Amino acid sequence: MALSGFRSLEGWLAPSARLWDRWAPQDPTSTREIDWTRYDAWLTKHVFPTTDGVNRVDYGRVEEVERTELGAIVDELAAVAVTGLNRGEQFAYWINLYNALTLKVVLDHYPVTSMHGIDLGGDVLSEGPWKAPLATVEGVELSLDDIEHRILRPIWPEPRVHYAVNCAAVGCPNLKTTAWRAGSLEADLNAAARAFINHPRGVALRPVDGRPHLIVSKLYDWFAEDFGGSEESVLAHLRTHAEGETATALAALNHIHGTAYDWTLNDLKVSRQ
Repeated sequence: MALSGFRSLEGWLAPSARLWDRWAPQDPTSTREIDWTRYDAWLTKHVFPTTDGVNRVDYGRVEEVERTELGAIVDELAAVAVTGLNRGEQFAYWINLYNALTLKVVLDHYPVTSMHGIDLGGDVLSEGPWKAPLATVEGVELSLDDIEHRILRPIWPEPRVHYAVNCAAVGCPNLKTTAWRAGSLEADLNAAARAFINHPRGVALRPVDGRPHLIVSKLYDWFAEDFGGSEESVLAHLRTHAEGETATALAALNHIHGTAYDWTLNDLKVSRQ
């Protein structure tokens, strides 16, 4: 069923989930757990929750040795034989690799004000670094788009994946201050969904002619198929994780009036200004 009302042309043209069969294998008997201690330490030092509910990165104060450390973390992850892991470990792996690559590409080009300002020549029809090869895993070059749209979304047809990947924007769901882990995925995904939906980035009410108009994140436009493919299913998803005033408002509304997204870099320096 097609979405009506709030879908934009940009939404209709957003990438679909298309499985890359190369990455479908797993080993359900594998008990290997990736050690995230090194990545945890990096995130804890540089990612900060702020008073407006947005986790920001102190890009400007990342020293050269810490940039080198992040590069080493990415290289260490790229060397993992990921298809030999079980599904839970794979999910955590791909999310953490995506987010670490995003951090690295921003730092490699900093100062920038948005990911859209980083041109790696991946696609003449798009801005940003998403289509350019950034890592080689099991001998295969991968872009951020490959990881998100050809691995994560089709292998895990799970709408909450969108609350885990981070595109270094203020409008994006928060970058976790620690690594994602297989053992706590369900709880962490639910927490990330609640945090986003109950923040104005996810769901906002704006009075128009004395009546509340529902504005939601463009994530629900771009990836509508992952949220059930209809306006009703998007609203049902939002209600599942809504709390307090947001839950009350969503219970009384049955139409999405528009979408919004802030591509400003999630830079701690900006929040200080």
